[in-house]
Amino acid sequence: MNKLAFEKPITLTTLSQLKKNNKKIASLTAYDALFAELISTSGIEVLLVGDSLGMVLQGHDNTLPVTVDDMVYHMRAVSRGNRGSLIMADLPFMSYASPDQSLESAAALLRAGAHVVKLEGGAWLAESTRLLFERGIPVCAHMGLTPQSINRFGGFRVQGRNPDQASTMIEEAVILEEAGASLLLLECVPVDLGKSITERLEIPVIGIGAGPYVDGQIMVMHDVLGLTLSNLKTPRFVKNFLAESKQGIPGAFADFGEAVRTGTFPSKEHCFF
Repeated sequence: MNKLAFEKPITLTTLSQLKKNNKKIASLTAYDALFAELISTSGIEVLLVGDSLGMVLQGHDNTLPVTVDDMVYHMRAVSRGNRGSLIMADLPFMSYASPDQSLESAAALLRAGAHVVKLEGGAWLAESTRLLFERGIPVCAHMGLTPQSINRFGGFRVQGRNPDQASTMIEEAVILEEAGASLLLLECVPVDLGKSITERLEIPVIGIGAGPYVDGQIMVMHDVLGLTLSNLKTPRFVKNFLAESKQGIPGAFADFGEAVRTGTFPSKEHCFF
């Protein structure tokens, strides 16, 4: 068996302890065995097999075409390359429209090697979250900018700037925590809202474009390496860590993790206000 990158495999208990001790969590997407190994051995606690693969690997303009079969294929590859990180997997568009469908889709991803499944949405996911929790399937709720709802949002837009919307988001985050969510991923929200939600919840909050006060940061692997397709716009919250790395790609991953843990990333230029 290949040596783990950590003294012990990272678990949800590990992440909860990091939050309790005010230590940051670093997370990156991974889609294959090679990069899963490189990222996990760089000390990144969480690997996300994201439906972002629809954009960065398949060349789509959004994540909607991704299927459960796509996710299972990449999940298996990442699981083989992982060296002790916690692996989270997205449930793709329309694979969790009902609680029963959520259970079936999530089970497929756990069989393929996932430790946690991620669902995009608010309080309407409470019933599915509760069912998955009761069946032993850990859930990460994804709020704020939820890419699978891009057509409803009218594009990739910051969420929660309206006070009423921000208040609702906080209330729905609490509902999902009470329903059994183990993690919350918060995307593209103002710094103050990210701080408020993180302080309100007992579960770890991992942000992407959610400011520096959340419990951890996540980025798409390709963004850390400065790789972007010509049809995709580089988001404000992205930083190219490869540009300054002295140890190539592994160094870029390690530098990202260190920047998250020391609080030097994200800086003001990567945040929304």
